Amino acid sequence: MDNEATFEKFKACAVEILNVPSEKVTLEANFAADLDADSLDLVELVMELEEVFSITVDESELEGVETIAQAYELVTSKL
Repeated sequence: MDNEATFEKFKACAVEILNVPSEKVTLEANFAADLDADSLDLVELVMELEEVFSITVDESELEGVETIAQAYELVTSKL
């Protein structure tokens, strides 16, 4: 799967779980500031991403993840 297709899958999950318009889900977007997402939203998103991408993300790995780019990098590092 190429990077664009992978990001589109990632983005679709974010749009569904965070209930935000797809144009707001950019690599530069900050979960709290731009997407109004709290820690519970992030946990839900990670659970969805784990299912969609067949990966496992340890809770400790989420510390410091504040942007879409950081979350996407974490997901792709496990593919």
